[in-house]
Amino acid sequence: MTQPYVDRRFTSPDGLRLYARDYAPGAGQTKLPVIAIHGLTRNSADFGFIAPELARAGRRVLAVDVRGRGLSDRAPDPMTYQPPVYAKDVLALMEQAGIERAVFLGTSMGGLITMALAAVRSRVIAAAIINDVGPEVAKEGLARIAAYAGQPVETPTWAAAAGYAKRHNAVALPHYSDADWDAFARRVFREGPDGAPILDYDPDISVPIKAMGTKGLVPNLWPMFGRLAKGRPTLLIRGATSDLLSPEIAAKMRKRAPTMAYAEVPGVGHAPMLDEPEAKRAIFEFLADVP
Repeated sequence: MTQPYVDRRFTSPDGLRLYARDYAPGAGQTKLPVIAIHGLTRNSADFGFIAPELARAGRRVLAVDVRGRGLSDRAPDPMTYQPPVYAKDVLALMEQAGIERAVFLGTSMGGLITMALAAVRSRVIAAAIINDVGPEVAKEGLARIAAYAGQPVETPTWAAAAGYAKRHNAVALPHYSDADWDAFARRVFREGPDGAPILDYDPDISVPIKAMGTKGLVPNLWPMFGRLAKGRPTLLIRGATSDLLSPEIAAKMRKRAPTMAYAEVPGVGHAPMLDEPEAKRAIFEFLADVP
């Protein structure tokens, strides 16, 4: 089957060769494009469910491999693995792809990057969809992620890779079957030089976390969230059992941004994959009012 996207390469301000999946919009009225940004240890494959549907509905979708992940270059300086730098990389993508404004869809770290972007050049954000993250996060979820990010992994077979994926994510996706975990593993691992699966990210993405502690991963972003949600359509999606975006933080966000749309995905933790009916319905209803 032909893949529904083309490979796009672009160059970061500091000279890295970065990658995005570029999904062409379907026929009909031209709409604002979507820029989709994944979480800490993931890549553009996470949007393999929702991106083709958004494209068929008339929006070009650029799903990014953030530096150090997937087909993007690894950074020589691991201290550049931080949201302000990622935000500048996204601006480079927009400039080189000829995009002036877009809808941003950010899962976990991708939501933090979107908030960082609001601080440096908010005018490029026409609307924002934030998937299961906030300007502060629950300590339990942050500790869980920090505990495995960048750690060495022994996965000699694809079955072992699927087992690893299940161990770290079954709490969030309890409904997944063995086939689902195999597919999940093939999104987050790639074949190494010896044929064994290896995680598809630079282990050094954890260096800033270790250097600055968990606050280095998620500082106080409330001012940035306020700027993001003010005067533009914003949707917050939360996994009902998320250990990163607690009900209290979500309530605080909704209080700070009373016009923000909100959807909760039952039975799912951090983070919804956006193939769930509740998530898809919320996204398409939200985008119906976005040019």
